[in-house]
Amino acid sequence: MTSYSTALITDSICDLPEPLLRQYDIGVVPCYILWGSEQLRDRIDIQPEEFYRRLASDPVHPTTAQPTPRDFLRAYEAARQTGAREIVVICVSSAMSGTIESARQAATMIDLPIHIVDSKGPTMSLGWQVLAAARARAAGGDAQAMIAAADRVRASLVLLVAMDTLEYLYRGGRIGNATRWIGALLNVKPLVYIDHTTGLVEAGERVRTRKRAIEALYEGFFRQFEGQSGPLHVCVLHGNAREEAERLAERVQAEFSPVELLITITTPVLGVHTGPGALALSGYVG
Repeated sequence: MTSYSTALITDSICDLPEPLLRQYDIGVVPCYILWGSEQLRDRIDIQPEEFYRRLASDPVHPTTAQPTPRDFLRAYEAARQTGAREIVVICVSSAMSGTIESARQAATMIDLPIHIVDSKGPTMSLGWQVLAAARARAAGGDAQAMIAAADRVRASLVLLVAMDTLEYLYRGGRIGNATRWIGALLNVKPLVYIDHTTGLVEAGERVRTRKRAIEALYEGFFRQFEGQSGPLHVCVLHGNAREEAERLAERVQAEFSPVELLITITTPVLGVHTGPGALALSGYVG
């Protein structure tokens, strides 16, 4: 996996684009999509585009499962075999998944220092923290410097998601404190956000049209950075809605000129909960 003395491992919910994972030598432990009798490894056995096409047409609704301790142990052992003397693991929010518990259990099975971090978020909330840790390592930082870099990013993270319906989030049991919306599932275009202190999904604005949902997503996201100064990092995420994501990214670039602007498709294990057509903005100042 790496020639670094400190390996960096995350789970597939991180949504980091593959080129960045390769560039920074980040190990990824896949989550699972359970579809009928099939058990599919996220982004290995099924890719996002194929997943979203099938989700829209398959009468069987998929569910998800966290990686096993054995999955993490294999990643730890692979890192050790390539020279790692310790490992930093950054996982999806413990309030959303038991993934971090699998990572912790695996850490007891190997004689190697393992530092496990709860990102308190999914998708690029997790991804930005992993990337910050990777960049700290590339600059010569040790495990503590990597963890501190992730912590700094988490302190200013914002993640807003606009969905066509809460149906998928409700089915997947990841609706958190947005449960008060259930009675209006089919009548609104909901926005949700992540509380990066609790790691929970929270209810945001409710609107009636997709056009207004995208506008509310944009306005609500950048409102969180008012009064802050510093380099802006933004990722536009989409559930197989590439054209809308690109238009959103063009607007972000024209109006805010972030130092870093990414576009990526939401990984299948998240798409199970957010559904086709979801759009999200994730970013931080720092």
